[in-house]
Amino acid sequence: MNPKYKPLFESFTFRSGVTIDNRIAVAPMTHYSSNEDGTISEAELDYIIPRSKEMGMVITACANVTPDGKAFSGQPAIHDDSNIAGLKRLAQAIQAQGSKAIVQIHHGGIECPAELVPNQDVVAPSDVSDNGKQMARALTEAEVENIVKAFGEATRRAIEAGFDGVEIHGANGYLIQQFYSPKTNQRTDRWGGSDEKRLAFPLAIVDEVKQAIADHAKDEFLVGYRLSPEEPDTPGLTMTETFTLVDALVEKELDYLHISLMDVNSKARRGADPTRTRMDLLNERVGHKVPLIAVGSIHSADDALAVIENGIPLVAMGREILVDPDWAVKVKEGREKQIETVIKGTDKEKYHLPEPLWQAIVNTPGWVPYKD
Repeated sequence: MNPKYKPLFESFTFRSGVTIDNRIAVAPMTHYSSNEDGTISEAELDYIIPRSKEMGMVITACANVTPDGKAFSGQPAIHDDSNIAGLKRLAQAIQAQGSKAIVQIHHGGIECPAELVPNQDVVAPSDVSDNGKQMARALTEAEVENIVKAFGEATRRAIEAGFDGVEIHGANGYLIQQFYSPKTNQRTDRWGGSDEKRLAFPLAIVDEVKQAIADHAKDEFLVGYRLSPEEPDTPGLTMTETFTLVDALVEKELDYLHISLMDVNSKARRGADPTRTRMDLLNERVGHKVPLIAVGSIHSADDALAVIENGIPLVAMGREILVDPDWAVKVKEGREKQIETVIKGTDKEKYHLPEPLWQAIVNTPGWVPYKD
């Protein structure tokens, strides 16, 4: 290993006591390849095993906590005890490579295609449309409470399946973010109507998850939270609301906050100094209280090192690990110049990508670097 990259391979211990061998995580990525009923498929295992080598932790594709939270075809499920056996195989496959296994728990809300949810009953915080594509009906108070409980039950299943932790998916416009955003939450009950009330749902989920850990985990078990710092719409989340959110989250003694960005160096749009990056602003705000994970266009070993040297303790990579599953292995072995940066259509078999994910890459120009 080039000595300058040693900081990437230092161990890290979270508040919960969970220790990872290095500072590199596989970001959660949708693979469209679980079985139709949400159970774990062989293709999914074949995909995750090579991407778990020499990683500190692997965060799985988001798993829906209720049947009406399914946002993708081929999404893994964690809403029923029948899911536990397959999830156990997934956790063990990751851990066998030396990485910690973290399952991301999720509800899609209005982002769920109607054809994927029971009775095409798409739900959201309020009666809103998804950019005119479909309408969602407002959840009743009882339904909101049931979804909160479902996150706790999903956490219990993750514990029983042998995972090392869960990541609460509060990012990318899904249900948890929908409850906090003034764009999608127009409720006037205890779940909306003010910044404080719009915080109630995400904070209730954190509390429910932590209670499930206290009730069921016999060993160290971590809980992280993923968030998106801003929304482009008005009304929509700005850095001002995000500061309020992270201030509240740090009081919950989470193991980490995972900041979901397409580019780790992107600058604030509204509500903060537009000359500074969102990561710098958030690290300054709460980095001394809770570890942050940076993600987004971290391609090379030098990119990852720059993040660590800038005071962010952990880095996650998604597209880079799709392209080269051996990213961390190569850096550790001093072969960082051999890291591949584009998927070659002529070498399809070597990437261990499930067919639905392969087709998504091929047919979505600009998402993952690809050439025929």
